[in-house]
Amino acid sequence: MGKVIRLDSDGPGAKLATPQLGCPGRYLYSPDHGFLPPSIGVDTNSAGGAALAVVVLALALGLSGRWALTWYRARRAVTLHSAPPALPPNSSSPAVAPDLFWGTYRPHVYFGMKTRSPQPLLTGLMWAQQGATPGTPKLRHTCEQGDGVGPYGWEFHDGLSFGRQHIQDGALRLTTEFVKRPGGQHGGDWSWRVTVAPQASGTSALPLVSLFFYVVTDGKEVLLPEVGTKGQLKSISGHTSELGDFRLTLLPPTSPGDSASKYSSYNVFWSSNPGLPLLTEMVKSRLNSWFQHRPPGASPERYLGLPGSLKWEERRPSGQGQGQGQFLIQQVTLKAPFSVELVFESGSARAGEDQALERLAGSLLTQALENHAEAFRERFEKIFQLKKKGLSPGEQALGQAALSGLLGGIGYFYGQGLVLPDMGVEGSEQKVDPALFPPVPLFTAVPSRSFFPRGFLWDEGFHQLVVQRWDPRLTREALGHWLGLLNADGWIGREQVLGDEARARVPPEFLVQRAAHANPPTLLLPVAHMLEHGDPADLAFLHRAFPRLHAWFSWLHQSQAGPVPLSYRWRGRDPALPTLLNPKTLPSGLDDYPRASHPSANERHLDLRCWVALGARVLTRLAEHLGETEAAASLRPLAASLEAEESLDELHWAPELGVFADFGNHTKAVQLKPKPPQGLIRVVGRPQPHLQYVDALGYVSLFPLLLRLLEPNSPHIGPLLDIIADSRHLWSPFGLRSLAASSPFYGQRNSEHDPPYWRGAVWLNVNYLALGALHHYGHLEGPHQARAAKLHRELRANVVGNVWRQYQATGFLWEQYSDRDGHGMGCRPFQGWTSLVLLVMAEDY
Repeated sequence: MGKVIRLDSDGPGAKLATPQLGCPGRYLYSPDHGFLPPSIGVDTNSAGGAALAVVVLALALGLSGRWALTWYRARRAVTLHSAPPALPPNSSSPAVAPDLFWGTYRPHVYFGMKTRSPQPLLTGLMWAQQGATPGTPKLRHTCEQGDGVGPYGWEFHDGLSFGRQHIQDGALRLTTEFVKRPGGQHGGDWSWRVTVAPQASGTSALPLVSLFFYVVTDGKEVLLPEVGTKGQLKSISGHTSELGDFRLTLLPPTSPGDSASKYSSYNVFWSSNPGLPLLTEMVKSRLNSWFQHRPPGASPERYLGLPGSLKWEERRPSGQGQGQGQFLIQQVTLKAPFSVELVFESGSARAGEDQALERLAGSLLTQALENHAEAFRERFEKIFQLKKKGLSPGEQALGQAALSGLLGGIGYFYGQGLVLPDMGVEGSEQKVDPALFPPVPLFTAVPSRSFFPRGFLWDEGFHQLVVQRWDPRLTREALGHWLGLLNADGWIGREQVLGDEARARVPPEFLVQRAAHANPPTLLLPVAHMLEHGDPADLAFLHRAFPRLHAWFSWLHQSQAGPVPLSYRWRGRDPALPTLLNPKTLPSGLDDYPRASHPSANERHLDLRCWVALGARVLTRLAEHLGETEAAASLRPLAASLEAEESLDELHWAPELGVFADFGNHTKAVQLKPKPPQGLIRVVGRPQPHLQYVDALGYVSLFPLLLRLLEPNSPHIGPLLDIIADSRHLWSPFGLRSLAASSPFYGQRNSEHDPPYWRGAVWLNVNYLALGALHHYGHLEGPHQARAAKLHRELRANVVGNVWRQYQATGFLWEQYSDRDGHGMGCRPFQGWTSLVLLVMAEDY
């Protein structure tokens, strides 16, 4: 047993142990057994007393010690890290960052804005085509995979103060635009314009359309509406501590492009906030009254509307303003085409000399939108130089849409995630219950507005590679928020489900994050870019962020250590379930990519070792640059050991396969066979599994090359380039496939209900890493320089060409692309890491 340390009740650790164990006095701490209770009233001077003390101590070691250690680990899992934050205090407030306070931070809705606040003011848009189909009209609000809307996405979005989006909904085309104007102390003004027009010009039967503009509060703030005689909501006044006084004004609809007013019907609804995930259903349930739209000189038409006949005083629900929040919505119904503007005016922006500040509407709004669009185009070309590189106008438009979709998908989330503590032994986490993480904010891009509208750790590193080229400040904000999620051990959950709206979109089995599971540390990719370019603001941020980056990397290095020195193993692989062809490795980010057929503690995972090697390299260089001498001294030997090719060869070079590979308890004699009534069942034949290199040729095999860990004269570069260039293996006309066409797992389902994911499809994030590596080795003198440069040119043409063709055909960027015919697959729009196509076009690696 290890040394036992006595802690007084007011000494270090006692405050942690005493309230939970419930025993006053002194506590013992053992590195082997944790906190131990005192021997209560035991006389250790007699032989019997000594024997009893031994028994009591044994019980304490066996019961209380394990219980206390369990409690201690559970507490650390949901305790925030003590290192100073990477961002300044109140960094999201209007006082510190007024230009970022308002934004389109609700990526899961087609159009909406909110404040960066734990209790935000939210605004949004719904719409419905009246009479387009029999029965209740389809109400559009949240981005959904199967709702038939699309294509849709941002044509322009600068991530800060301007955006223009186009949405196709059947025969309609909606254009949503916004502009922000700085001023005052509360985030300034902003204006929306929504234009609705037939998709095809010359349409004779113009549709009747309802737009629903709404405002939601999430606290005690009271909205004060001003309503006209026909239910027209003229304005909404309000006051919050963060926004001060404000006014929202919905202007009368006009014909697109001019100021000619159009006849409209109005309905209003006012309620307590039912909860953000329930807004759509609440409006649907209230669309149960028929009204008549009666334009002068035209036949009346019936439409379904909100019941707005009551006076406002009667519509005010009981208990309004008591913390539940309010939901106020205006329905505007009229014939397309038309435009409607919504204007938010901040009271503090009109203080002093700016009292007569002109409203940002009409021709003034039109001019502001055009000025911002032109500024976007000029800035885009200056940064990415696609026109200068000879890309076509269509490809340039694709690049603009890729960037804009990523920036327009940035969200602000606040809430508590569910965490299952790491109990130190795999499988033991099932014996404890998940706990709530402290409330935290997260400012992050999202992979997909329709399917993944929340933060994902390894996706975000790729996202920020694009964002930081456009606006380094946004990247500092995002990285600072992600590092703010660090728990006391240095762990960050790989999937962040924060707030009711995010939770409503996530299957129950993915709500809980396990504190033993890692994710690729891709946030270090934009960190490396910051360090390389040396911008003073970036370096100042990295100085503040270093303790957290160091803690995060240290946790990864220690918690995922493998069975032998300098090896690493992804914790959290699925067990060898009878329904899975190959147990998944979700923490790796590569999900169903084939690993050892029978998970065990003897596995060595090549990709994880390479990620840790990259992390050690980046952290070492960062520590040296920042003058963190103690950290640099401890990191330098690790980085040197991990970058030594001899060590990599010893652990992962498989001579019989001629490539780098995973190692584990494996057999390729597995297949799914039907077994009624269970369905498809995994069957293991001969040879039986044994410890060996895993013969799964694909993305994992390339990781030493992808992360540029090999010297340019390495004898392994040639064989890896052979694999890349061979169409029997990874080469396709559309990009590098994730698993070799020669693999027995290629294109295979992982279960009856689990189609192939990382088993052949082309993924843009790994193709970007491959292109970056080929570009890197193509510019370094060595025996493979010319071939790497040639492969870079050809692969870049394949990737860009296919993404462009699919964008032309569908209007979307996709999660993955078929290696057989190039068509987009998975969810869409996927303007997360697929937006890396912009950096590929710009040859910016």
